[in-house]
Amino acid sequence: MAAALPAPGVDAVALRASYLLEAGPVGSMPPPPTLRGMAGTAMKALAGKKMHVLLDRIAERAAFERTGVRLYDMMLQKVAVAPALPAGMTIEGVREIRDEEHSHYLMLAAAIETPGGDPTAMTPCADVTGVQGTGLVQAMGEPRLTIAQALSTLLAAEVIDNASWELLIDLANRFGQDELAAQLTGALAAEQRHEATVRQWMATALAEESGV
Repeated sequence: MAAALPAPGVDAVALRASYLLEAGPVGSMPPPPTLRGMAGTAMKALAGKKMHVLLDRIAERAAFERTGVRLYDMMLQKVAVAPALPAGMTIEGVREIRDEEHSHYLMLAAAIETPGGDPTAMTPCADVTGVQGTGLVQAMGEPRLTIAQALSTLLAAEVIDNASWELLIDLANRFGQDELAAQLTGALAAEQRHEATVRQWMATALAEESGV
């Protein structure tokens, strides 16, 4: 049976506001699966630092990197059958970025495991970024997309990714996680190259498409 429509006299804005007020959080952080993880979390909490916030954000990036790998896998399928590619764009170049995205995921998974976390757990922020990435995957999966349109989808992902890496590095530094921050900074440098490369491919594709 279809859901009943609200009565005409219902204030839709007020109704949405009530939903927002009553809504709970998006999931909760799973407990550390090891004694080492529980001890580490407790020590950070005693120092006033909520380690679960950092782990949640690392898991968020890991989830987005998985999405990134999937996006570049889909792009590889597209460029493999494309009659022509923008000048400077190659299948090898796309594959190189894809492989770096995968290496970033592995690094993040290890960072979650180090304090005793579970890299396979779905944390709140990982859940949210997974939903966000669904739209990008759906767009990339459209078979009618031109190369320029597919590059636009990748560029959107890279812009989000770069800003998020910067925020994660700042958070890691605030937690005094110097080694982790150094690893993240190295990944950010690669992500900045990804964004610049995809941006250049897209600019070339648009120029060729428009004949200017």
